[in-house]
Amino acid sequence: MTRARRVVTWIAGVALLGSAVFAALRATPWPAALIIRRVFTKGAAETVAEMEPFVPDGVTARTRVAYASGSRDTTFDIFRPAAAEGPLPTVVWIHGGAWLSGVAADVTPYLRILAAEGFTAVAPDYTIAPEAVYPTALRQLNSALAHLVDNAAELGIDPARIILAGDSAGAQLASQLAAITSDPAYARQVGIRPALEPSHLAGVVLFCGVYDLQALADLTGLLGWGFKTAMWAYSGTKDWSDSAAGRTMSTIRAVTGDFPPTFISGGNGDGLTASQSLPMAAALRAAGVDVTELFWPVDHEPSLPHEYQFHLRFDEAQEALTALVDFLHGLAVTQDDAAS
Repeated sequence: MTRARRVVTWIAGVALLGSAVFAALRATPWPAALIIRRVFTKGAAETVAEMEPFVPDGVTARTRVAYASGSRDTTFDIFRPAAAEGPLPTVVWIHGGAWLSGVAADVTPYLRILAAEGFTAVAPDYTIAPEAVYPTALRQLNSALAHLVDNAAELGIDPARIILAGDSAGAQLASQLAAITSDPAYARQVGIRPALEPSHLAGVVLFCGVYDLQALADLTGLLGWGFKTAMWAYSGTKDWSDSAAGRTMSTIRAVTGDFPPTFISGGNGDGLTASQSLPMAAALRAAGVDVTELFWPVDHEPSLPHEYQFHLRFDEAQEALTALVDFLHGLAVTQDDAAS
């Protein structure tokens, strides 16, 4: 075979391989989802290492506690002040990762910090996409809440003072669980019986979340590709906007006046703040929900990225932590007053 023929044959092979790869990418979300997962996993590991120097001593931990059988993903990590006795207000923090990456360990340094402030802090795991599709994660997390309530005394949890929290996709999941708990009509629409009574849910914490899928569906470019890939993986269908996930995940349209008091924040350099967090804060206020919000002007320097709250070297992240702890203590006092 001549050199020219070998070159032509090689080019044809590459073209054929490229067509096969392109066809695979169009047929399944798996290849693209795994690429996104790899990027997110690397970023999460770097953020965990960045948080570690700020974690105080004096916190006890139990890890990989099972809350349901049948999956290695259905476990949680739990943290408490070492000197604490009896039940404490409890923060259940759902990790983010675009619904297709992340583990509880990504947020445990932050939860150790919160635990040192006088709380029981719980980081549940759940099965991510594409390994599981909507609403698997939501059902698992609801089961985790049921386990926490059923075993409250053993775990040091005050079941009447539970705060749902989350970051990024975890904030979406936290907001959805809160809507399921506070609105029976929405719970029926989603098809999940809430594990918590409305009176048990003291508040909600939302950092850098997604609450309006349509606003993101209109995105183009790399961010639009990433979001649409994540939703394809998470919903189980490329036509996710017409699926159950597309119809029920936009919690900005599930807010009622019974939604719990909410702390909501996002960085000014985070593309989700203008399209998601600020509109969600406005929707909560319009419904009459007690809202504590923390945002910065668009031209604020430094520009605060997605998940800015975990970058504790930033003064603004420390400000957010202080505001969050004040919010959590305020909820605890309010619940004590209501009980008395």
